[in-house]
Amino acid sequence: MNGITAIYNWHKHGIRFSDAVAVFEDEMALSREDIDAREEQRFVATRRDYLGRILTVVYTYCYETRRLISAATSKEAYEQQ
Repeated sequence: MNGITAIYNWHKHGIRFSDAVAVFEDEMALSREDIDAREEQRFVATRRDYLGRILTVVYTYCYETRRLISAATSKEAYEQQ
């Protein structure tokens, strides 16, 4: 994870990337490809984190590793559309 991106996300959305990774540990998470992404293949996943918040997480793959791009509450992600 990029430390600067993680700090920016915390200040903008109030979500720590360390909380957002819970989305990937839940096999019931909803995940889809972000068809609007232009520069790289991106995916969007939605599920509850350990604190019970429903999060929407945007990520990509760097080789075999997921790279988090953004994490926000699903309500905030919906309102930004």
